[in-house]
Amino acid sequence: MGRKNRNRQRAQQNRDGRAEGKRSRDDAGWGAGYSEIIKENKLFEHYYTELKIVPEGEFEEFMEAMREPLPATIRITGYKSHAKEILHTLKEKYFKEVQDLEVDGQKIEAPQPLSWYPDELAWHTNLSRKILRKSPLLEKFHQFLVSETESGNISRQEAVSMIPPLLLKIEPQHKILDMCAAPGSKTAQLIEMLHSDMDVPFPEGFVIANDVDNKRCYLLVHQAKRLNSPCIMVVNHDASSIPRLHFDQDGKKDVLFYDRILCDVPCSGDGTMRKNIDVWKKWTTSNSLQLHGLQIRIAVRGVEQLAVGGRMVYSTCSLNPIEDEAVIAALLEKSEGALELADASPDLPGLKYMPGIASWKVMTKEGQWYSDWSEVPTSRHTQIRPTMFPPTDPEKLANMKLERCMRILPHHQNTGGFFVAVLVKKAPMPWNRRYPKLRYKDVTSSSEAAPAEELQMGESPADVPPADGSSADAPVEAVEGETPAEGNPSVPDTPDLLEVKKDNVCGPPPPKKMKLFGFKEDPFVFLTEDDPIFPSIQAFYDLSPGFPKLNVLTRTHEGKKRQLYMVSKELRNVLLNNSERMKVINTGVKVWSRNTDGEQFGCAFRLAQEGIYTLCPYIRARIINICVEDVKVLLTQENPFLRKLGDDAHNQAKKLGQCRSESWMSRSVFDAQFKYIKVIQINPMYT
Repeated sequence: MGRKNRNRQRAQQNRDGRAEGKRSRDDAGWGAGYSEIIKENKLFEHYYTELKIVPEGEFEEFMEAMREPLPATIRITGYKSHAKEILHTLKEKYFKEVQDLEVDGQKIEAPQPLSWYPDELAWHTNLSRKILRKSPLLEKFHQFLVSETESGNISRQEAVSMIPPLLLKIEPQHKILDMCAAPGSKTAQLIEMLHSDMDVPFPEGFVIANDVDNKRCYLLVHQAKRLNSPCIMVVNHDASSIPRLHFDQDGKKDVLFYDRILCDVPCSGDGTMRKNIDVWKKWTTSNSLQLHGLQIRIAVRGVEQLAVGGRMVYSTCSLNPIEDEAVIAALLEKSEGALELADASPDLPGLKYMPGIASWKVMTKEGQWYSDWSEVPTSRHTQIRPTMFPPTDPEKLANMKLERCMRILPHHQNTGGFFVAVLVKKAPMPWNRRYPKLRYKDVTSSSEAAPAEELQMGESPADVPPADGSSADAPVEAVEGETPAEGNPSVPDTPDLLEVKKDNVCGPPPPKKMKLFGFKEDPFVFLTEDDPIFPSIQAFYDLSPGFPKLNVLTRTHEGKKRQLYMVSKELRNVLLNNSERMKVINTGVKVWSRNTDGEQFGCAFRLAQEGIYTLCPYIRARIINICVEDVKVLLTQENPFLRKLGDDAHNQAKKLGQCRSESWMSRSVFDAQFKYIKVIQINPMYT
């Protein structure tokens, strides 16, 4: 047989094999593609049996739960004014119809609310895609969920992922940092809490959502945009070296400290085995050993940027104490009393969890156990670190109150595995207190200043202390009459410090160079109050005198401004003072889009649907009040001409002064008109 014939035969066999494999998977039903993955890992079972994080007598139940598929969980966005209406529709229409439904002789289990989530705004269900396809009622329910998710009214989010934002106790005035934010479900919760009062278009607080992965940042932008908030900024940095930001306060430049920080760090993810099937075969103890150092660096960087009196929630989707209690213990020990573990159990009544443990061991990937750092041979010191073990001082360990940590086990309430701890900052971090404000007399010599590549973007050499951590050596001197304090721009923080290697001296971890990567973003250009773009917009929409023109920005320096965005006053402050220090991916909400057809009507900008909630309080013209019947016309008819609306709405439209003749009823002209009639209010007397 010739080479060509042999190759042709092999190709045909491969095609037949793939086709047969595809048929066997299709015949087995949805999800059968994972059948080759056996949900067993003897090392995993041995490890957690030895650590005893599961109550005695419950380990088999724990493992059975880990092998079961994770229920789908939905959350209704709590800040929307119509959240109660969506909940009412779900409960009275869709859930009641599902309650007595049978598919293939099997009774369908109706969705159930999460007992610990406030106001029944979160539900979980065991309905699979296969079952959804078999019933018209379930298919209609699924379509409702999809449409409401796209509009931002409902989010699909894992139950345990909802816990950290709730424990932060967000208020509208809080400045919030989400350090490892992608894909953004928790960030969305933070934004919702910030906008708890929908009548306030610009809350005083804001959310800065960060992620190290440039591509995942765009996923984060997509999630955040569904909520249409002017108080969100997405940035792209390594969380362990995220830059310290500045802002103007009372005419002076000050350091930005956050009231709330969410520190949901990268982890081994063994709590996600119910949805991430690959973890079963990939799990090993070396994953946690490799991530432990990064987790500490991120957590340290977080508490440095936390305001005194603020709260930081540290969380992982791992059950491993090396990634959980060990990180918290190391953080508390470094803080020398500046941090305190808060008891968060009263904040979520009904949540079942296991308290944190105060004793654990470390195991290598070869199965070797170590109970104390003194047992670790020198050859293992690069793999195993002292911070991976519990503190040896019993009094110090007791004062940490590690039992206040919360570990959620899958079998207790049919969820994924999770760990969460709430830290409250009582005082500045020790290494910030120990360095007084420094003034360099001469920084021309490279030996006297820190290396340029180790400086943050925008930092001057004067912000960096001497390499040995002292403050007495020339060329520096302490400034008299000033009290060293965290929050002083000249007081250094972790990424600008070299490690202090002295016995019994608390010091931050070694610095990391800040890296910028990914696509180059368009600039953020704020408009001035006298920008020529405003007069026509002001006249056309009759903007109120209180409209914050300075909060409007565009993404280009040159050419026509095609899109106009708005941010809150506080975010504008941050952007203007840190343009060289951080890489901003996206911020604000789009409020106007250029439409050349509109020039004939006196304004070249139409309202963007995303910005309606933001602009509504300032617009006093081009508003039509309509009744419920008019809404039905707009939603159901392909050509909802204004003449098809009720007399009251029709008359309001005529008074807008843009209808010159009956020719405006043509579809093309109606489109041009309707772009400006975006703010629609339903008159209560008609409802």
